[in-house]
Amino acid sequence: MFSGITIGSIYAVVAIGFNLIYSATGILNFAQGEFVMLGGMVAVSMLSVVSLPLAVAGSVILVTLCGCLLELLFFRRLRRHSILHMIIITIGLSIVMQEAALHIWDEKVRSLPYFTGNEISTVQIFGAAISPQVFWVLGTVSAAIVILHLFYRYSLYGRAMRACSSNPEAAMLAGINIANMRTVAFGLSAGLGALAGCVISPSAMTQYDMGPGLAIKGFAAAILGGLGNPMAAVLGGLAVGICESFSIILVPAAYKDVSAFAILLLVLFVRPNGLFGKPSGGHVREC
Repeated sequence: MFSGITIGSIYAVVAIGFNLIYSATGILNFAQGEFVMLGGMVAVSMLSVVSLPLAVAGSVILVTLCGCLLELLFFRRLRRHSILHMIIITIGLSIVMQEAALHIWDEKVRSLPYFTGNEISTVQIFGAAISPQVFWVLGTVSAAIVILHLFYRYSLYGRAMRACSSNPEAAMLAGINIANMRTVAFGLSAGLGALAGCVISPSAMTQYDMGPGLAIKGFAAAILGGLGNPMAAVLGGLAVGICESFSIILVPAAYKDVSAFAILLLVLFVRPNGLFGKPSGGHVREC
């Protein structure tokens, strides 16, 4: 259960990234997992010249800027595009970012040092030996979710992004710069992914090809919660992580990844809008 909650919280962050960009642009960004990978890799590189807190902060800032730059270069100037074209672009960007990471950092597995304790330090909870890094993961993800919720609810930019999600045409008529909101969404999504990549690096390690797997499971979590609802993605991510963790009771551990795909297919067949999603156009009628 603890293992499922921990990995599920990372899937939740990736799913929130999917939802942030989908809400603002209608794009399913399958390069989302690469932001997690970049967060860990950049922090490991920066650790050689700065302290751990500065390395983590610097990594989040740089990857956030990278996300904004991707939107400006590859999406801002598109004309007469379709959603399918945009999805193909994100898949291509994922491959390019993965290959670039391979050339920059090679194929070695890297990791940040444990934030507190070390690999043999454990905390006993109900007979389970829990690494102190697990609490850093859960605490960081929880804080990020709370801050994101407050940002959406009370900040001017957050309310503008919600308006773009609910009704882009009305938001544009109200004077909201939709293009800038898209850039902010890409930046927030990249920053959240980088933060997740930093906190899981000590225990899960970081490698150039870890992104696609996280993207698929994050996508499954986003679909389960309901696309367009960032907070529902949290429950979706936890559900996918817990199901994956408990699946070893029924199948060998080598096949535990199948659970995420099984959940994705089941939800798409039974409830395509997700557990908390609304039918297409439901949010427009509410407005």
